[in-house]
Amino acid sequence: MQKQISVAQGIRDKAVKQLRSPTRKYFLPEGASVLFEAAELQMPKCLNLATAVGAVAFILVGCAEQSIVQKPLAAVEAANSHLGRMSNVRTTAYTRVEKGGHKNALGTYLSGRHVMSAASDWSRFPLGTRFRICSTREEFIIDDYGTALVGTNTIDLYKPTKLEMKRWGVRNVDIDVLQWGSEEKSLQVLGPRAKHPQVQSMLVALQKKTPSTPVPVITSTTKASIKSGKKVASSSNQSSAKRSTSKQSSSKSSASRTLD
Repeated sequence: MQKQISVAQGIRDKAVKQLRSPTRKYFLPEGASVLFEAAELQMPKCLNLATAVGAVAFILVGCAEQSIVQKPLAAVEAANSHLGRMSNVRTTAYTRVEKGGHKNALGTYLSGRHVMSAASDWSRFPLGTRFRICSTREEFIIDDYGTALVGTNTIDLYKPTKLEMKRWGVRNVDIDVLQWGSEEKSLQVLGPRAKHPQVQSMLVALQKKTPSTPVPVITSTTKASIKSGKKVASSSNQSSAKRSTSKQSSSKSSASRTLD
């Protein structure tokens, strides 16, 4: 019996010496070492999972950044595709003495120097489009539109005097597009004027090119409410409405080139 006890103690002492040996990387008392070894075995799996999650997150962030960068690049490429020579463009001329007055669609004065004003259908040549006429070397920028131009590729050139307007007449010319305008800015300017049918036509055409930008549409209900409001106003104060109408007609022409 004594021999068996001494053998058991010897086995225990040998095991303790192995655990406390300096060649071991760690020492934990009793059963804790077993748990640590089990955790150590599981660490590569956890590291692999963390690495996989990090890689997926990096790919998603990279794709998001790439899509953000691609959107403006796509807009730039689309604008650049319009640059260059355009042949046989129909042009007409107008001047400040016409119904539109001496201001453009932005409310600023028409330009007759250096870069001159021009009008167009903004769904064909958007606001801000800059071009040069090849034969005369004159430069123009689209800052105006005309109801008669809607649905056409005609560009109406501003001339400072009526004589220059008549001399120009109607010409088909070659132009060099130096800068393409902005469909988004065109929508912003035209939006508040959506009650006019000609403006609505431009808005619908522009919406097809920029579907992400909302377009205000005047519905039949809105038209009815506008008409009813006008009837109430006229019935409540007909005399004042007549006086104001006469003053407006004397100071401003009834049909403007750019509808307000």
